[in-house]
Formats: sequence, structure tokens, C-alpha cells
Amino acid sequence: MSDMPRLLARAIHFDESDRNVFHNPARTGEWAVSGGFEFSNFAQGDLVGKARQAFANGWLGVETFGRVTFVATTQIEDAEYEALIAHLAQHFVDVYGAPSLDAARPVAAEELAHMADLCADHAPNTVLTVLRELTDAGVREQFRYIEANDAGLDQFAIHSVPED
Repeated sequence: MSDMPRLLARAIHFDESDRNVFHNPARTGEWAVSGGFEFSNFAQGDLVGKARQAFANGWLGVETFGRVTFVATTQIEDAEYEALIAHLAQHFVDVYGAPSLDAARPVAAEELAHMADLCADHAPNTVLTVLRELTDAGVREQFRYIEANDAGLDQFAIHSVPED
């Protein structure tokens, strides 16, 4: 790990709308990834109602595996990052039938590395959104960034302090 702090994204809510548009809303403050893998086998017929909303613009919380519309970049400690890899790998075994944790771990690490790359060039508290579409080639994701302004997003973003 370099001396540069690693950024990842946490779920944020500006209002209660996620509770109405997602089957399972993510918890405010939980770490999040794109989660596009969840839609890899979707067809147009699967994109209805709340599933369509989750597909169209939902990030995936890595603790509850719920969806959230907005995430904000924040620093993550190495130990937290490693714990997320383990938790996501276990999810791949439990939900997606990965043959073992050893097989799932590199895929989980790649998913988190992708999210860290999305966050890397942005200041803390930058808000990210995702827009997905289903194409003939599969799921296409586009990302947008809203830089923190003088009003500050500290009131929305949850920052953790690692416990010793």
C-alpha cells in the first residue's frame, strides 16, 4: 500500500426516497461498490419496478447488500478494505455459488479495486452517481461526479474512525 490514503465510497441519503424505490435500501454510511455484477444475467424483461430502479442507478452496499442512489468518497483504512474483500467474497459464495472463498476472493478484490479507482482522483465527499443500461454487449455503466462544495457534504457522509 502506498502512503496515499485510499478512498472508497459510502452510502449517503439526501432524503428518504431510496426506501421507496429499492426493494432493499442500503444503510447510510455503509461502504458501497458499483454492484453491476448483480445484473449480469438480466434481460429487458427483468427490468421492471424496483428491480429496474436498482439496475438503472443503484450502488450496492457491501454490508447489507442493499441499494443506494448516491455515494460519497471517503478514506478507508487498509484493515477495513481487507475486511470488505472477505465479506464480499463470502457473499459471492453464499449468493452466487462461487465454489470457494479462495475462488471468490480475487473477484471481490477486483470489484473493490474498481470502486477505489473510481474514487481515487476525487476529493473526499465527492458524490458519485451511476447510470446503467442494458446493451447487446451486456451492462454498460456510466459514472458522474459531483464535487463537494463550500456547504460541505460532511453532514451527509459518514466517516468512521477505526477502533484499536
